[in-house]
Amino acid sequence: MRKKRVYKKYHKADMDYSRIDIGRFTNYVMKDGKKSVAERLVHSAFKKIHEITKEDPVKVFEKALENTSPMLEVKSRRVGGANYQVPQEVRPERKFILSIRWIIGAARSRKGKPMADKLAEELISASKNEGAAIKKKLDMHRMAEANRAFAHFAR
Repeated sequence: MRKKRVYKKYHKADMDYSRIDIGRFTNYVMKDGKKSVAERLVHSAFKKIHEITKEDPVKVFEKALENTSPMLEVKSRRVGGANYQVPQEVRPERKFILSIRWIIGAARSRKGKPMADKLAEELISASKNEGAAIKKKLDMHRMAEANRAFAHFAR
């Protein structure tokens, strides 16, 4: 039986910044379908970024995404009864999703502040190549490098 065809999704842009990537970021921040709460969070985080860095928050956001997006990842392959972690390049759509997921996860794991503050701090630190999201990316690259010997199993 063949796989079901996956159709390309068309995402809506953010209302204030007119950018699709910020709209998608807002959707990932959202919990329980509360989009207005997520939009408020993201916009107040962007305001905080502007207050702290005196830079354009969209540029900081872009830099953070660029710094946290991985080049390589490992995937499990079963060959001859053994499982191997095979390093592979990451597709552009997956790079975006992974970096967003790591930034939001790192912001949520910070303690003792409102979510907008945590999100702003994580975006700023990611744009400076610091923070938990960058650590996650480096761990993934390290794992891919360690399993480079199994690269010939890649499909």
